Amino acid sequence: MIHSILFFAMAFRLIVPAFPDGATIPALHTCDGADLSPAIEWREAPAEAKSFALIVDDPDAPGGVWNHWLLYNIPASVHSLAQGWKPGADGVSAINDFGQRGYNGPCPPKGHGTHRYYFKLYAIDVPEIQVAKGSKRAQLDQAIHGHVFAQARYMGRYERK
Repeated sequence: MIHSILFFAMAFRLIVPAFPDGATIPALHTCDGADLSPAIEWREAPAEAKSFALIVDDPDAPGGVWNHWLLYNIPASVHSLAQGWKPGADGVSAINDFGQRGYNGPCPPKGHGTHRYYFKLYAIDVPEIQVAKGSKRAQLDQAIHGHVFAQARYMGRYERK
């Protein structure tokens, strides 16, 4: 008799408890509400992760991809970010496309239709990536290039009428 053993790899997952993946982002987390970052959790992160980086962007913005949150050097021991995260908490914030550190929520132009907002968490193979203070997305992308070995993604939608 032949016995077979099946191994199932756990999938690196990102969870935003405020809304289901692919659903509408509550106004609380947008410019029409309190503009608070939603709580974020991740599970089954690769054991090799030395740190994490988070990018939240809108590929449907009129001028191209718009960056809402750029956070890096999140310690490997951290597996969640609280609602209303502020700069100075876990991780280091780069400058988003609003010219701010930290989170600025969905705020598409009125009448522009529904936009998609991607929350992307990257598992990084080093404890710290080197990014100059005041850097933006391009510098963050360059710094993590070659250090990402896993990614988890979650998407929400928002439209201003």
